[in-house]
Amino acid sequence: MRLGRMGAAAAALLLLALDASAQSAAQAYPAKPIRLIVPFAAGGPNDILARLVSPKLSEWGHAVVVENRGGAAGTIGMEALSKLPGDGYALGMGGSSNLAVAPSLYEKLGYDPVKDFTPVINVASVPYALAVNPSVPARTVKELVALASRKPRYLSYGSSGNGSMSNLAAELFKAMSKTDIVHVPYKGTAPALTDVVTGQIEVMFADLGIAQTHANAARLRLLGITTAKRSPAAPQLPTIAEAGSAGYEVNPWFAIVGPAGMPREIVTKLNGAVAAALNSAEIQQRLQTLGYEPLGGSPDVLAATIRTDIAKYAKVVKTANIKPQ
Repeated sequence: MRLGRMGAAAAALLLLALDASAQSAAQAYPAKPIRLIVPFAAGGPNDILARLVSPKLSEWGHAVVVENRGGAAGTIGMEALSKLPGDGYALGMGGSSNLAVAPSLYEKLGYDPVKDFTPVINVASVPYALAVNPSVPARTVKELVALASRKPRYLSYGSSGNGSMSNLAAELFKAMSKTDIVHVPYKGTAPALTDVVTGQIEVMFADLGIAQTHANAARLRLLGITTAKRSPAAPQLPTIAEAGSAGYEVNPWFAIVGPAGMPREIVTKLNGAVAAALNSAEIQQRLQTLGYEPLGGSPDVLAATIRTDIAKYAKVVKTANIKPQ
């Protein structure tokens, strides 16, 4: 019995030592630069949000290097992140496309969104606007549907990649409106939207803030917004549901995750720093200007969101028969 008590005491001391060591490591973190992988080309919402919050993390005294690794609707960059050490020095600005939709699209996805990542914090949701080139003879959602119905495959839409949320938003719209609009995938939001502006393609579901900037300069025409309610950033813009496609709703979110196995103390430290950034007046104003909604919340809340949306979008992908190309 005495040896048993001594063994228990030794185990307790070991646990205390390990906990103290973990806390010490968290206090010393970061001791070198942090990589923040953005799995899309520069200029899209992932990239914008990463560059908004990274300066707050840089206040710890080490640089945060934003690294754009686009392709395959964000799955290439996320797969690369999943294979890195879970030591807190590699993070990713993932989103609903590569963390919630991808499992239903790819039979051989190179990562498991639940098992291969450590949730850190949900950053923001980004409403999409249905945007068209000004040359398109449609000023409302109903007129666009009528045009696409009269001329199947006459219009083309761009997306930030096969299986991306912009692709999902368009395919759901096509399925609900029973129209046939040709898909042209890109490696990010910015290059796709550039081609809508220049008239190479005619249509895109793009994040509201970027699309509205072009619309204000008469380079795009906005017909509707994908969320269930109108956005305070564009109250004049009707939801697609109220503009003729009842029940339509797509509301993409973006979140910071790391590889699996990140120490809890480091996750807590990162969560607190990003939450503080999202609560700052400067970033609140910037997000409002962009039309983004700050989210925040605990790592557990993000984990629950990922699980819930995997199930939600599995139904959408099946109903709309969305396939990666």
